[in-house]
Amino acid sequence: MIAIMSINTQAGVMAQQPEPLTPEKLWELARVSAEGLSADGGTLIYGVGQYDIKEDKLHKDLFTLDVKSKQVSSFLKGQGNASVVQVMKDGTVLYLLDGQLWSQSLGETSGKKLTDVEGGLQNVVLSPKGDKILFSKRVLIDKVHSKDKYEELPLSNVYVYDDLDYRHWDTFNDGKYAHPFLATYKDGEIGEAIDLLEGKPFYSPQAPFGGAEDFAWTPEGDAVLYVTKMLTGKDYAFQTNTDIYRYDINSKETINLTEGMMGYDTSPGFSPNGRYMSFLSMKTNGFEADKNDLVLYDRDAKIRLNVTGHWDGTVNNYYWSKDSRRVYFTAPVEGTIQIFEVQVPKNFRARSLPLLRQVSSGQFDINSIIGESEQGLVVMSNTMTRAAEAHLYTEKNNTLTPLTTVNDHHYAQIIENKVEGRFTKASDGKDLFSWVVYPTDFDPNKKYPTLLYCQGGPQSPLSQFYSLRWNLQLIASQGYIVIAPNRRGMPGWGQEWNDAISEDWGGQPIQDYLAAIDDIAKESYVDQDRLGAIGASYGGYSVFMLAGVHQGRFKTFISHCGLFNMESWYGTTEEMFFAKHDIGGAYFENPEHPSYNAFNPIRHVNNWDTPILIFQGGKDYRVPKSQAFEAFQSARLKGLKSRLVFLPDENHWVLSGQNAQVWQSEFFRWLGETL
Repeated sequence: MIAIMSINTQAGVMAQQPEPLTPEKLWELARVSAEGLSADGGTLIYGVGQYDIKEDKLHKDLFTLDVKSKQVSSFLKGQGNASVVQVMKDGTVLYLLDGQLWSQSLGETSGKKLTDVEGGLQNVVLSPKGDKILFSKRVLIDKVHSKDKYEELPLSNVYVYDDLDYRHWDTFNDGKYAHPFLATYKDGEIGEAIDLLEGKPFYSPQAPFGGAEDFAWTPEGDAVLYVTKMLTGKDYAFQTNTDIYRYDINSKETINLTEGMMGYDTSPGFSPNGRYMSFLSMKTNGFEADKNDLVLYDRDAKIRLNVTGHWDGTVNNYYWSKDSRRVYFTAPVEGTIQIFEVQVPKNFRARSLPLLRQVSSGQFDINSIIGESEQGLVVMSNTMTRAAEAHLYTEKNNTLTPLTTVNDHHYAQIIENKVEGRFTKASDGKDLFSWVVYPTDFDPNKKYPTLLYCQGGPQSPLSQFYSLRWNLQLIASQGYIVIAPNRRGMPGWGQEWNDAISEDWGGQPIQDYLAAIDDIAKESYVDQDRLGAIGASYGGYSVFMLAGVHQGRFKTFISHCGLFNMESWYGTTEEMFFAKHDIGGAYFENPEHPSYNAFNPIRHVNNWDTPILIFQGGKDYRVPKSQAFEAFQSARLKGLKSRLVFLPDENHWVLSGQNAQVWQSEFFRWLGETL
C-alpha cells in the first residue's frame, strides 16, 4: 500500500486513506510528455496535459526541470497546447503554438511569435545552421469532393472515387495530401516554399500517424530526407513499401535511398558526428508487423549494414549516443519494453556481427529515450499501475529514478494493485507468459470473479502498458482478477512466436487464451463460476471467437471494435496489406481458407449461449461499424442478453473524455449485471 498522504483542511490536518482507482480518478491524472532536452543534457522540457471533462478538452502546459537538482520551473502556462520543435545549443527553445513558430529562452516564462503563416505549420524541422526550414502542409491533388469538382454546386456534399485509398483510419480521402515543403528561414521569415512532391498524390509524412520523424536534414544542411510511399489506389492499399528519399538542395535532384528494400523504411537520422545515416527497416512488403531492424549507412565507406539482423527481436525506436559509438533502442522483451544497445562497427567492410546487448531490465516499460545527461539516460517510463513520467535510467546499478512526479499526489490516494508474472503450459507444450493483476487488498482466502484480457494488434506487445481505457489496474480495482496472456503473435518472445498468428487467428492464439484462463482457474481464489473475457480489435475478434468455442467456461463477454464476419470485414476495411497478409487473402480468391470458415466468428454463432456487450465507434474504418451491428443483431436474434454501445463520433479508440466516462460506466454496469 502507498504511504498515506496528509492534506490540510480547515479543521486541521486529516490523513486521507488511499482508495481503489476509479474511472474518474483515472481521467484526473495528468498526461506527461517529454518535449526536449537541452544540448548539455541538463534541462528537460516536458508537457503536462490536464483533461477537462466538462469542456471535454485537453489543456497542456510546459515546464523545465533541472536533471541534477530536480528543480522545476514553469515555462509556458495557459497558452494552449504547445509542442517543442527544437532546443537550440544556446538554450533557445523553438515551439509550435496554434500552428505558428515561437521562440523562448530557457529561464523565461513568455515567448516571441516568429511566424504568421496562413494555415499554420506542421512537422517543422530546422536545418543544422537554422537557415532553412522543412515542414508539411496538406495540398489538394485529386478533386474527389463535389465542392472541388463542381464549383457551381457549393452546397453539394458528394465524394467520387475511382480506386482504393478512399478512406483511412477515421477519415475519408478528400483529395488532399500532406507534402514536405522546403524554404529559407531567418528570424521567423520564411522564404518561398518548394513542394517536394508537387502535383503527386503521395503522403509525407505517412498517413495516418506519421509526423516529424519522417523528416531529416543531412548534417551539412545540403539535403533533406523524407519518407513516403510512392504508390496510389489499389497498390497503395496493398503494399507497405515506404522509402526514404533524398532531395539535394543545390542540384534539385531526388534519389531513393532505400530502393529495393520492399517493406517499411522509416525514421531517418544521422549520428552526431555526421558519419552514419540510420533508419528502421522491415523486410517484407505487405507485412506491417514484420521484424523492424536498425540499419546504418557508413557515408565514408558507402556501405549499408543491418546491425540488428542477427538478433531475434524487433526495434521500436532508437537514439544515437553523443559519441556516435553506439545506438540505444527500445524493444519489447518478455512482457516489458526495455533499452538495448548496439555498438557501431569500426569497419563496415568486415561485415562482422556488431555487439548487441540488453541494457535495462525490470517490471516496467521504457517507451522512449529522450537523451543523455551526465547522470544517465533520460527516458519515458510507465508500469501497469503508474502512468508515464520522465525518468533517469542509470546503467551502473540498473536503476530507474523518477524525474517528474506530476501524478504522485494522485497516486498517494490510490491503492496500488499487485501485478505478477505467471507461466502456463500452452496446448502445444510451450511456455505461455501472462501478467496477472490482483484486486485491491487481495485476500487469497477469498474467491474473485476473473477476467481474461485479450490484447489487440494482433502483433502488438502486451507489456507494462498504461491505458486510459483498457486500464487493467482500474478493472482489478473494482474487484476482479485480470489475466493478460502474451499469446502467439506478440513481440518480445522471438520472431517465430510473433509470426505464428498470421493466417491462424482462430487457432493456436485462441488455444493460448483458453490455456491461460484454465490454468489460473485452478487457483482457490478464482471463482470458476464467474469468468469473463474482454478485449478490443483482434481482442474483440478473440471474444467473438471464444463466445462460440468456450464450452461453458465463461459467463460474460465484452467486445470492442471486434471483427465478427471475416468476409464482410475484408470487403470494408482499408489497409488491405494487413488483411491480405494476416488472413490469407480475399474470400473470393481463397474461400476455403480457415479465416473464412473455422476461424470466422460468424460461423460459430450457433454455439453462442452467453451474455455479450458490444462497443463500436462510428468512425472506425479499420473495423467498420457493420461488424458490431452484425454481431449484436445475431445475439439478439438468438435471444441472448446483449447490449450495443455505439459511439458515432469515435474511431478505433475512445478519445473524448466524456465518451470514455460513459464507456467505463457501461463496461462496469455490464459486469455487475452478468458476473
